[in-house]
Amino acid sequence: QVRLVESGGGLVQTGGSLTLSCTYPKRPYGSDSMAWFRQAPGKDGEEREFVAAISYIGNTYHADSVKGRFTISRNNFQNTLFLQMNSLKPEDTAVYYCASTDRAFSAGSYSQPQIYGPWGQGTQVVVSS
Repeated sequence: QVRLVESGGGLVQTGGSLTLSCTYPKRPYGSDSMAWFRQAPGKDGEEREFVAAISYIGNTYHADSVKGRFTISRNNFQNTLFLQMNSLKPEDTAVYYCASTDRAFSAGSYSQPQIYGPWGQGTQVVVSS
């Protein structure tokens, strides 16, 4: 069973920064594209919100709500995914999940949680006002 493990969440004030990390085992075949999604409090029954994605070769995609504030990156040698979050806002409060897929991104598919699996267990980010 492939396990993704997130870390780096915590409590931060508005305007602050956090860096999330996600370690993932390398697939025995193929290559991974990775993404961050989030789920805000009280929205457990809703689809997870896309935050950012990165292909194996490093093409990046960010949701409009985080563009210019968050940056996704990866280290393929260390099998680690990152999310640098700056200028945090209270509306960024959520559980953040990393996910991987062996499917190639096409026609905006990178923002669809259905193409991803496995997922990590999530890390909580709370931004106080």
